Amino acid sequence: MSGASAPRRRVLVVCHANTSRSIIAEKVLERLLAEHGLAGQVEVRSGGIAPYARDGSLVSLDARLVLREVGIELPPGAGATDLKRQRHLLADADVILVMTEQQRGMLRAFPEAAGKPVLTVRELAGESGDIADPSMQDEDVFRRCRDEITRCLARGLERLLAA
Repeated sequence: MSGASAPRRRVLVVCHANTSRSIIAEKVLERLLAEHGLAGQVEVRSGGIAPYARDGSLVSLDARLVLREVGIELPPGAGATDLKRQRHLLADADVILVMTEQQRGMLRAFPEAAGKPVLTVRELAGESGDIADPSMQDEDVFRRCRDEITRCLARGLERLLAA
């Protein structure tokens, strides 16, 4: 593509299966970047790191619904990404965001992630603690999860761009 330059930064958002939290964070972060005029400067991807993560797994219907409530539509065929199979995403990332300390620990098994800044979404916002998995819970839990992720990403956007 002539005239288009590669994104300056690549952010990878990681959770267990890439069917709820990391998808929500990826899409919310893309919108925040666009609102700040940074859409072309930062590429955001997401993936799952757990043994049960699978390429193409369906995104949670509740995750789709709570994103739709804030004006974010996922394409009909959107599916999960398995980082065990798509290790190039780890290798290409400049910064990796995780939802939990457990996921940060799981990244140690991936040499592609070695030496990269890895922050929990709460750390990004200057806080501590994990973003709990909303799966198998009601829509209100998914809404609270979305709102917590959104708050942390908005609060930590400058830090993310500097990481």
